[in-house]
Amino acid sequence: MTKAPLDPTLFGEEPARDGRFAVRDVWAEMTNFSPDDPEAIGEFLHRQMNEEVNGLEISARNLADFRDADWGLRMEMARQCWDEARHVEMFRRCFEARGVRVGQYPVLNFQFRIMTRIDSLLGRLAVQNRSFEAAGIDAIQSAIVESSARAGQSDLAELYEAQLADEVQHVRYANVWMDRLKRKHGARALLELARAVSAANRALAAVAGDAAMAFPIDEGLRREAGFTEEEIEAARALLPR
Repeated sequence: MTKAPLDPTLFGEEPARDGRFAVRDVWAEMTNFSPDDPEAIGEFLHRQMNEEVNGLEISARNLADFRDADWGLRMEMARQCWDEARHVEMFRRCFEARGVRVGQYPVLNFQFRIMTRIDSLLGRLAVQNRSFEAAGIDAIQSAIVESSARAGQSDLAELYEAQLADEVQHVRYANVWMDRLKRKHGARALLELARAVSAANRALAAVAGDAAMAFPIDEGLRREAGFTEEEIEAARALLPR
């Protein structure tokens, strides 16, 4: 049966991948193992490697698409490219140590496709850094606790600790520069922000379906990343009861 394509008003073109990769559109098409399956960790690490590639590609596209952005912001985005490239190598080392090869499992490129449909830098920072990566720091903190408790998973705990430090900075710089952009552009910026977040929410729902996951809000990390108490409380209120 031919599957329906994702809405082109919400999703841009796929990023390039070589022949090793099977690219899927939605979560339900992925190889989704149960948590106790022996392959689950390897598949997760492989999927995460590709998500870090997406992060690198998004930051690189931001540099290419918004060449007139303030130099300080461009430097932050360039540093993020470097961080994401290191993360790719870290995840690859961990899954190859577990016998998994590149391309063994399907991958999703929804983050890149969502971002390239957002036409403002403010909107991209809001969705990728301040939303997706902010949720990521909550998930990473949970993963650190889980991997530390498992025998033979010390390499994962070390990976997550290093990744977490970088991701907090990615969220922090986005918070700083979003405030500056909002002050500079006023009402127009708020409209861009609302439009981007609304479109991203609809796109994410199309990809995740019923598989969307939420992790406990780590208040300390959120404060470190530049969120206000009101914003932390708003994020907590969105968690399933």
